[in-house]
Amino acid sequence: MSENLQREKWGSKIGFVLAAAGSAIGLGNIWKFPYVAGQNGGAAFFIIYIFCVILIGLPVIIAEIILGRTAQKNPVGAFKKLSDSKFWPWVGAMGVFAGFIILSFYSVVAGWSVGYVYESATGVFYNFNSAQSAAEHFNHLTKNVTWGIGMLAIFILMTMFFVYAGVQKGIEKGSKIMMPLLFILLIIVMIRGITLEGSDEGLAFIFHPDWSKVTPKTFLEALGQAFFSLSLGMGAMLTYGSYMSRNDNVPKSSLEIVVLDTLVAVIAGVAIFTAVFATGQNAAQGPGLIFHTLPIVFTKMPGGYFVGIIFFILLTIAALTSAISLLEVVTAYFVDEKNWSRHKAVLVFGSLAFLVGIPSVLSFNIIENYKIFGMNFFDVANYLSSNIMLPLGGLLIAIFVGNVWGIDKVLQELKQGSDKLFTNYSWIVSLWVVLIKYVSPILILFVLLQSIGVF
Repeated sequence: MSENLQREKWGSKIGFVLAAAGSAIGLGNIWKFPYVAGQNGGAAFFIIYIFCVILIGLPVIIAEIILGRTAQKNPVGAFKKLSDSKFWPWVGAMGVFAGFIILSFYSVVAGWSVGYVYESATGVFYNFNSAQSAAEHFNHLTKNVTWGIGMLAIFILMTMFFVYAGVQKGIEKGSKIMMPLLFILLIIVMIRGITLEGSDEGLAFIFHPDWSKVTPKTFLEALGQAFFSLSLGMGAMLTYGSYMSRNDNVPKSSLEIVVLDTLVAVIAGVAIFTAVFATGQNAAQGPGLIFHTLPIVFTKMPGGYFVGIIFFILLTIAALTSAISLLEVVTAYFVDEKNWSRHKAVLVFGSLAFLVGIPSVLSFNIIENYKIFGMNFFDVANYLSSNIMLPLGGLLIAIFVGNVWGIDKVLQELKQGSDKLFTNYSWIVSLWVVLIKYVSPILILFVLLQSIGVF
C-alpha cells in the first residue's frame, strides 16, 4: 500500500487526457490518415473509420486504461497483480519491449522533422524547383550520417527532458503546453490552406464520399488505422492509466482521447491537401508527402515561409508527445518492478534508445545494402514491433480483459468514477462488454493477419 501511496499521479483530469491524446497523436496522424482516406473514398473512409473506432479503438483503449488504473502498475506489474498465470506478465513485457524498439526508430524519423524546422527557417526550400529536387535534398540529408545521428540525439534528449521531470512536472505540464500549441499551429496551417485559390479540390479529395473506391481492403485499412492511431497494444495507455485516480471517469476520458486523435487527423488532412492541390502538386506521394512534396508547396503559397516553419514545429510536437509515452512505458517498468529511480531509468534507457536508433539511421546510408529477409535494420525493427508485437499485444489485452480477468471484476472497476453511465446508459456498458469479449479480439486478429501480409 505504501508503494501505491508514493506513486506519482496526474495533477488533473485534463492533464491525463491531453497526455494520453498526445501519445495517440503522432506522425501518422499528420500524413498517413488523410492520405489513406483520400485514396479510399474520402468521406466514405471516414465513415468506415468511425465505425472501426467504435468497434475496436474505443473498447480497447478503455480496457487498457482500466487495467492500469486498477493495478496502479506498469504493463508487466499490472498483469502480475491481476492474474496468477505466469503467461500474462510476458504479454506486458512484450509491450514494454515493443515500446522501446518503436522509440528507437520512431525517433529517427522524428529527428528528420526537427531538422526540417531548421531547413525551413533557413529558406532552403526556395532552392527547389520540383518535388524531385526536394526529394534529392531529403535523400542527401538522410545519407549524411552526422546529420541523421545528430537529429536523433536532439530528439531523444527532448524526450528524456520531459520524462525525467516526472509525471506531473514533466509529462503533464509539457502536454498542457504542447497539445494546445499543436492545435493552434495546425488550425493556422489549415486556415491558410483553405484560403488558397484552388483549395476546393483538396477538400473534395478528403471529404467527397467516393464509394466506388471502397474495397474489402478499405475496411482492413480503416481497422488498422483505428488500432495503430491510438497507440494501443504496447502499454502506453495502460501506463498512463496507472497514474489516474480511482474517481476518474475512464469511459469519458477514453472518448475524449479518441475524439482529439481523430480531430487532429481530419484537420491535418484539410491543412495538407488544400495546400497540395492549390499549388498543383501530386497528392499521391504517401510517406514521401511530408519531405518531398510539402517543401515545394510552401514555396508556392503566399506566406509559405512561415507556414513551413510552423508545420514542421507542429510535426515535431506531435512526434514528441508520442515519444514521451514510449519512454514512459519503459521507465515505469523499471521504477515499479526493479525499484530504480525515475532519473536513472530515463538516463539509461533514453541513452540505450539513442544507441539502438543509430543502426536505423545507418539504414539510410552506410548499411542500407545489408538486408535481413530483404529488409534493412530500420524496416526489421518497424516490422517486428509495429506489425507483430503491437496487434498481438492488443489482441491479448482484449482477451484478458474480456475473458480472463472476469467481466464482473472489470465492470466493478469501470463503475468507479462513471456511475451515471451505468445508471442512465446501461446499454452502452452492455455493448462494450460484447465488443471487448467477442468483436474487438476478432477484428484485431484481422489487423494482425493483414500486418504480417496474410491478406
